[in-house]
Amino acid sequence: MTRQEKNVIVNALSEEFKSAGAIVVVNYKGSTHKKLESLRLTAKDAEVKVQVAKNTLVNVALKAAGMPEMDLKAESMFIWSNDQITACKVAEKFASENKDTFVIKGGIIEGEIADAARVNAFAKLPGREELLGMLASVWMGPIRNFTIGLDALRRQKEETAA
Repeated sequence: MTRQEKNVIVNALSEEFKSAGAIVVVNYKGSTHKKLESLRLTAKDAEVKVQVAKNTLVNVALKAAGMPEMDLKAESMFIWSNDQITACKVAEKFASENKDTFVIKGGIIEGEIADAARVNAFAKLPGREELLGMLASVWMGPIRNFTIGLDALRRQKEETAA
């Protein structure tokens, strides 16, 4: 690989990492091409990016993006997204389905180094859509209770009038 090709990769990764909410690092050794392709399709549907790159190039890209450098060893695949939860969810789901060949090493969440346990903890959090649903339910609670109370009052008035 020429120096110019390396610079192109570093520049592309650093631009991606600047807007990333989470970057998950996984060891994919032993995974088949078909399984990794299914990971890429799942990630694409969730608007998560997946790439295999040399560890040294990734560390240079992280430094250029203003992120902390990681101690990267062996084969590494990088999974990232703009929000913190989606990348963790995709990586954790695939890791649970392929325990023998796909291991989460750690990552960077909100600009801080995270271990595998923290990545898994973020994966268990509800996603954006679920949180919006919960918020809507909380906002609708008082209105719902008010209408139930009005309906009960209406029934009571009808029974006393009859």
